[in-house]
Amino acid sequence: MGLKILHLIDSGGLYGAEKMLLSLVKEQVQQGLQPMILSAGELEIDEKPLEAEARRKGLPVTPWRMKPGLNLKESWKILVWAREHGYKLLHSHGFKFNVLLGIFPKWVRRIPMVSTLHGYVHAPRFSKLWLYERLDHFAMRRMQGVVLVADSIKKEFPKSIASDRIRVIPNGLNIAELQESSSASLDEPFTSFIDAHEPVVLGVGRLSREKGFDRLIKAFSELKQKYPNSGLIIVGEGAFRSQFEALTEQLDVKGDVLMPGYCDKVPSLLKCSTVLVMPSLTEGLPITLLEAMALRVPVVASAVGEIPKVLGNSSGGELLNDIEPGTVAKAIDKCIAEMPDAGIRLDWSGAMVREKHSAEAMAGHYLEFYRRVFRIS
Repeated sequence: MGLKILHLIDSGGLYGAEKMLLSLVKEQVQQGLQPMILSAGELEIDEKPLEAEARRKGLPVTPWRMKPGLNLKESWKILVWAREHGYKLLHSHGFKFNVLLGIFPKWVRRIPMVSTLHGYVHAPRFSKLWLYERLDHFAMRRMQGVVLVADSIKKEFPKSIASDRIRVIPNGLNIAELQESSSASLDEPFTSFIDAHEPVVLGVGRLSREKGFDRLIKAFSELKQKYPNSGLIIVGEGAFRSQFEALTEQLDVKGDVLMPGYCDKVPSLLKCSTVLVMPSLTEGLPITLLEAMALRVPVVASAVGEIPKVLGNSSGGELLNDIEPGTVAKAIDKCIAEMPDAGIRLDWSGAMVREKHSAEAMAGHYLEFYRRVFRIS
């Protein structure tokens, strides 16, 4: 029987990390391994989007409900459960389980542990998240390996983590599956909104400060002067929703901005959009970027993280050297104006994803990484 791997995640939707995990688990099943997704959530949650999608795909998933916070009692229960079910490797996807299980030394866990970092955001000093960040650093020093999804994360990564335990493995896509899911029909409120607007600008991600959606809303307000029938869709949920909604009212664009919350049909939305815009302050390697490139959707994105490399320094999309609203608006306008001649750029993007960011290649790199972990642990 293949290696039993317990993937640990507490997800808030079906974003980049979740999509990457689903692709990885599917490939690991085909490799003959025995992966399991342990999806944590608070007690009152019935089913999370990740769990629903895993079941839809026929992938192994175990929901685990627990009280939030530094719940070491529950994390010990998970560890005991993992031992009883014969798991030989713990693989964390996010700082929650980095802390909850990584805080135990290996001789206590008795199971090797690795983590994948999908990005790195520095919290304000002495805040609650800053404290978790410090605990995260401590826990990762006790892990047997850490994967970064982009070379650029190394600059932000703590120097206290031994370099011989770090590996960079880019995110990958199941492109055939993506193409199939992009043909799913959209429901309301999307259909009416898209029918009523042209061009349609799309933003995807958590409603958080680092995604730069406040700049996107301001840029859209400027864009409306040239394209009065344009519309903006921002898909995602998060703590900054009320601020972003207030901004649309302040700029008098609320009627042309759709913020529907979480959506499980992002590939279909991409196919129906004119341009994807990612004005992020920080990124690793966004799955949504790869999806847009694979689906031949024009892209405007910040020159942060791995984005310039993936876009071939503008060969595959418009790069933003700053995210001031005027800069973002000009880049979107340029992208829209050049759409009739965008074939070469879109061909380049599609080929880039197929050649360097397939799910099969990603899973192969992870298998090699796991073998190395067992050799040195």
